[in-house]
Amino acid sequence: MAIIEKDLVVRHVGDDAAPWVDTGMGVELKLMRYDSDRGTWIIRNRFAPGVQLQRHRHTGPVEGFTLSGRWHYLEYDFVSTAGSYIYEPANSVHTLHVPEENTEPTDVLFVIEGALLNLTDDDQVETVFDGQGMVEAYFALLEAAGMERPNGLVLR
Repeated sequence: MAIIEKDLVVRHVGDDAAPWVDTGMGVELKLMRYDSDRGTWIIRNRFAPGVQLQRHRHTGPVEGFTLSGRWHYLEYDFVSTAGSYIYEPANSVHTLHVPEENTEPTDVLFVIEGALLNLTDDDQVETVFDGQGMVEAYFALLEAAGMERPNGLVLR
């Protein structure tokens, strides 16, 4: 019998395979995958109109693809709309904001490498959130909502 390395296995996560959970902050979350070897986590977020996240930076690069709605970073001139792609180099600082006048949630898929560092007004790190923390938070939110943990999202 041949040994199959986990990196060579094709994985599929259907839209219904990973349930949405409400974070209680105007953001719904769906964990798509976490690879502990690489520290990469893939999430979808649905942001309610008017949501603004804490100013933050990431220790690794982030890629994002907007599926619906619109959002922007307060520090930049662009507005991401459906079909937009964004690349954030490691250590770039930004504040995600969703316009209040949006008429629907904004749905964005993010591929994140490393940790997210929430910053205070004087650029001190207030909280650290990484892929393992995301897994734990996602599973806790699922459990609190009475939903089962999906299989195959976490690679070890």
